[in-house]
Amino acid sequence: MRLDDVTVVIVPGLRDHVADHWQTRLAAALPRSVTVPPLERDKLSRAARVEALARTLEAVPGPLLLVAHSAGVITVAHWALAETRAHALGQGRHHAIRGALLATPADLEQPLPAGYPALETLRDNGWLPIPRAPLPFPALVAMSRNDPLASMARVQALAGDWQAECVDIGAVGHLNPASGHGEWPRALELMQTLLTDPVHA
Repeated sequence: MRLDDVTVVIVPGLRDHVADHWQTRLAAALPRSVTVPPLERDKLSRAARVEALARTLEAVPGPLLLVAHSAGVITVAHWALAETRAHALGQGRHHAIRGALLATPADLEQPLPAGYPALETLRDNGWLPIPRAPLPFPALVAMSRNDPLASMARVQALAGDWQAECVDIGAVGHLNPASGHGEWPRALELMQTLLTDPVHA
């Protein structure tokens, strides 16, 4: 399967759409891509973000490939947990997902740097704890060596719990414009790996 054969669903983090962000550029470069729209209110609500993701997935045809970044990764984990429960009831849509690229997940269970929501705020908005259940689709976690929002050990532990492959992508900070990454060409390579060899992605 090739990228042309899937609809790419882009799941931004809490800061939503940033013009120079690699996700924004990726969306512009891929004709079959859809981005989860920003929330007009309750911007920090985990439930509202999971619902926005669910609505987006319901509105587009499969097969699907998820591309999430930062807290968007945690949104995917919460949605997948709900999907697993729905599947047990004979419902759910995760079967349409061929894979998920989960880039530099934010560790929302640890205090974040200045300018980000406080731990108590994240807890009050339903983000904690981070789901640890295995994901019901192949996933690849792209891990930075110097991410200010998550240590390598914590990201490796999350990837293990999710039964996802963890890939070291070097010292790229939080893989955002602030760390000098408006472009991230490797995203396409990793996405294609998920489609061609999901077991060993």
